[in-house]
Amino acid sequence: MNLPERLGLCALHRLDPERAHELSLRMLRAGLAPLPGVITTRRLETRLAGLALPNPVGLAAGYDKNAVAIRALARTGFGFAEVGAATPLPQPGNPKPRLFRLSGDRAVINRFGFNNDGMDAICARLARRPPGFVLGLNLGANKDSGDRAADYARVLARCGPHVDFATVNVSSPNTEKLRDLQGKVALAALLAAVMETRAELARPVPVFLKIAPDLDADALSDIAQVALSSGLDGIIATNTTLDRARLTDHQMDQSGGLSGAPLFEKSTRVLAQLSQLTDGALPLIGVGGVGSAEQAYAKIRAGASAVQLYSAMVYQGLSLVPRIVRGLDALLAQDGFETVADAVGTGRTNWL
Repeated sequence: MNLPERLGLCALHRLDPERAHELSLRMLRAGLAPLPGVITTRRLETRLAGLALPNPVGLAAGYDKNAVAIRALARTGFGFAEVGAATPLPQPGNPKPRLFRLSGDRAVINRFGFNNDGMDAICARLARRPPGFVLGLNLGANKDSGDRAADYARVLARCGPHVDFATVNVSSPNTEKLRDLQGKVALAALLAAVMETRAELARPVPVFLKIAPDLDADALSDIAQVALSSGLDGIIATNTTLDRARLTDHQMDQSGGLSGAPLFEKSTRVLAQLSQLTDGALPLIGVGGVGSAEQAYAKIRAGASAVQLYSAMVYQGLSLVPRIVRGLDALLAQDGFETVADAVGTGRTNWL
């Protein structure tokens, strides 16, 4: 991290976290952030559910909720990005304050509650996206919807023509009873509706499912079975956690989903379990606590075809992205892997 970026982060950390989040997006759009462009090598080139990625390091949903900084994000070094979550109708989300830095734990707690501008406004921005950058949309449901399961299909039908993949997010802990949709029967019905909508798109896109890290072995097995039988294209493991074990920061008891460094081990174990349950039949995207090239590599060796990150940038800045991408390339080369795909799952047993 260079001096200007270090000073910029210090300034942002003097602000309320949500205000800093909004300001960082403005700075990114204004070009006041490292923008190295596409970073790739023959080793890093990755195929994910039919998508061609220059590298397997992506931006997780939640940073650019309203798709306002896509053009700049395409130049940050990420191999792909996911925006949203988008819901059919605009909604303000939960009352503020709802975002907390746990600096002592290198973690973040949020209870945003799917605050976003709604699918129509987001769709208009997606329609103006730059070409050549793999972009996905996280699908959500309105808090007061009479049929939350149908909301996912509605957003996909509206925005699907303008994205490269879509993610069904039933794992946010910040919308009451949303995680109930991860149950076997409810999830199968929801995914059936989403996949039917996907089939009606002029250009069907891969559909992923984002799951929670707080599922027991039986629930994970059920999700794997539903995912395999539904025609789903992949699973993102994992969303934020409700677990507060081993935290030290004074804000540890704030309600909401915890992300960042403390989530790494838990989410990676879930990832490895899913890799074993699906036996390579579905690509997995590893997210949760990635803050270094070594951690990205560990996710890949645990079974991920690609990884995503977000919270680590709060503490290490946007220059973290090219550092992870280039470091991952070096680690693959060091261990004699010619491609990312060659490394996927080779260290899975370490996490089981």
